[in-house]
Amino acid sequence: MYLVKNIIVSLRLLPCLIALFDPTIGFSKPPENPPNIIFILTDDQRWDSVGFMGQKNGKTPHLDQLAKEGYVFEKAFVTSAICTPSRVSYFLGQYERRHGVNFNSGTAISQHAWQAAYPTLLKTAGYTTAYIGKNHVPIGADGYHSGHFENSFDFWYAGHKHLGFYPKKRHPIFSNAKPNTQTEILSQGIQAFLSPTTHPNFYKSAETFLHQRDPHKPFCLTISLNLPHSFSVSRMKQYPTDNKLYRTTYRDQLHTLPLPPFYLPKNECIHPKLPADLLFQDLRQESYDWVNTEDALRERLVRTMQTITGIDQMIGTLRNTLNKHGLHENTILIFTSDHGLQNGEFGLGGKALCYDTCLRVPLLIYDPRQAGGERLPHLVQSIDIAPTLLHLAGLIPPDTMQGKSLLPLIRKQNVIWRQVAFGENLWSTQHGNPRCETVRTDQYRYIRYFQNDRHEKTHATTKSLANAYASSLTASIIGELAVYEELYHTAIDPYESTNLIHDKNYAKIAEDLRNKCSKLVRTAKGPLHQSSPTISLLKEK
Repeated sequence: MYLVKNIIVSLRLLPCLIALFDPTIGFSKPPENPPNIIFILTDDQRWDSVGFMGQKNGKTPHLDQLAKEGYVFEKAFVTSAICTPSRVSYFLGQYERRHGVNFNSGTAISQHAWQAAYPTLLKTAGYTTAYIGKNHVPIGADGYHSGHFENSFDFWYAGHKHLGFYPKKRHPIFSNAKPNTQTEILSQGIQAFLSPTTHPNFYKSAETFLHQRDPHKPFCLTISLNLPHSFSVSRMKQYPTDNKLYRTTYRDQLHTLPLPPFYLPKNECIHPKLPADLLFQDLRQESYDWVNTEDALRERLVRTMQTITGIDQMIGTLRNTLNKHGLHENTILIFTSDHGLQNGEFGLGGKALCYDTCLRVPLLIYDPRQAGGERLPHLVQSIDIAPTLLHLAGLIPPDTMQGKSLLPLIRKQNVIWRQVAFGENLWSTQHGNPRCETVRTDQYRYIRYFQNDRHEKTHATTKSLANAYASSLTASIIGELAVYEELYHTAIDPYESTNLIHDKNYAKIAEDLRNKCSKLVRTAKGPLHQSSPTISLLKEK
């Protein structure tokens, strides 16, 4: 007791003391000047939608400049190509098969499991934490109504589920903002968080109390957009009060914009890419019908480019603000997306499949303390982000995280890195998507599919749907056989157009990847007797 009473704990030493009593976290040598961290997560943004990854039609000058100064990961993949499970993976550093949360799972992250999420761990370590934008991650038995997510941050300026292009219509919390469009509203929230003394009216008129940032503490700001997601893009109205960007930019390309390679309009899709008894195209969500015709697709591509350029401008404003307040030399920026999106390739729309169009995302890390300007070819995944954020703050990621910190790659340290990336889709619902598992190497992608059933048409998660999801977490591990397979030589067939699974010349490669997939699905799940870190959302009647 004498020792405890006489210890004076400084801010820098407090995290280390906490770690002594918390087995979930550990620390490497804490940085003398802990960096600020800004994590920017977009929604439904394909890997090839930005200039630094080859986009020629839409402009992203600020992101391209960040890429020149930072580190670009050319082969970055999410582990699940659907919003909620992917975002949970970013927070917890876990595969979906481990965390067990999806739209059809009937589950939420337990409060206990959330203690090992990167925002909670950083807050425990002395960081000010802020969240701005969209949340699609339920926590606790009451899910989005529990208050656990927003109460775990020091600064919360966000809405649960979709925001829409005009968020004030859906979420009163944004009513104090001057702009009406999503990216500009969130940008104002960012400015208010970074420089609270210059935005007093923002705080006074806020619908809920917002804690002002302590300038003496490091911060971690998560910016989570609901763009260029179809839900928001489809609601663009081109009001006279909208920024000119959203009314006229790129519209001169409306009739000339190149269509994606292997695009097929609905009336020409005679031979579907996947068997009709596997992918039920007739059940696809109507919100993706814009892939059905060339005119509708081009309209959507124009809107998508507009919103991505809007995000780019937000990042430009963000960097200017960091410079203005002297934060630029010690603030790290990470930019990526929750998954990609199909633009009518082979007649396919939406996401929730295991092709590059769905799983591959843009990813860059800008650290002003390092030279940067490099492009890295390693296979990296969304589960690597949480360990990276903790590593940047001097924390050792907890054992619950399945990803790896990306810092050794950036710092050119000798490290054994993965040669195979695993992904999956367990969102098999009334919308017709099949369950599938995949492995991706530098050269190939292998995908295997499982029997699909036509589920009852309801947007609510029923007990039967939740039970089917729970079974899917272990089904292929305990003996369920695949009903269809694909193999693509992605190094020479980047659009995954030619299925080589029955080509005898690739038989050994197929068998090797098949075995790797079986091994990695076991790794992703972990011990079979170990339950997922979830809590049920289904109420007993």
